[in-house]
Amino acid sequence: MKRLPFDNQQIMRRTEELIGAASNRYRITVQVANRAQRRRYEEFDSIDESKMKPVLRAIVEMSDELTQPEIIGE
Repeated sequence: MKRLPFDNQQIMRRTEELIGAASNRYRITVQVANRAQRRRYEEFDSIDESKMKPVLRAIVEMSDELTQPEIIGE
């Protein structure tokens, strides 16, 4: 059985943080979907040892960027 590095409660909390911080729920949903799609194609080209689904990984990355803005290079 596969173990995720994050449990369901943590994923739900991060998702709620993203939605709460967004000015538009539809827009943040589209941003998560676009990032997940990009990640899916990146993982398709290179085999990644992580088995986390692209949508979950996008949520984790975006919530990290929200709480830790110093990890963004912009």
